[in-house]
Amino acid sequence: MFQTLDDFFKLWNFEVDATQKILNQLTDESLSQEVTPQNWTLGRIAWHTVAAIGVVASRTDLAFDSPNQDYPVPTSAKFISDSYQQSSNALSQAVKNQWADKSLREEQDIFGQKMSKGDILLFLIQHQIHHRGQMTILMRQAGLTVPGLYGPSKEEWAMIGMEAPKM
Repeated sequence: MFQTLDDFFKLWNFEVDATQKILNQLTDESLSQEVTPQNWTLGRIAWHTVAAIGVVASRTDLAFDSPNQDYPVPTSAKFISDSYQQSSNALSQAVKNQWADKSLREEQDIFGQKMSKGDILLFLIQHQIHHRGQMTILMRQAGLTVPGLYGPSKEEWAMIGMEAPKM
């Protein structure tokens, strides 16, 4: 749980940048990439990641403009990426303007569970991380370059003058 808004913003800003890097690599064609027809496509996961910001926040007393339906999935990768940027910025501003450090300890009922607002913010971050992992696998299958997030990706080792780890 976050104890201060500053603690949240430090991690949120880093993780938002990481998610934005992933979404910026998507192409309209890649949105249909799937593991199987019974699983979500890359586009569905990406749009769910965008819409979840509004869906989760709508269960709290935060008020801001954001998509809050994750279906149907847009067919434009740029629209998904731009929507994520707008939603993540709107959440940041709403938290900054509508909550204080003491707000983070207040409990809310969210999806049938009692959670502190600080825990809800952590959940939003963990949710993005979870779906980024799914997206990177589908991105590789779609032939897209995966950006490094917590270190260099396979393609980035050479750019920093190092040999990639052996396969």
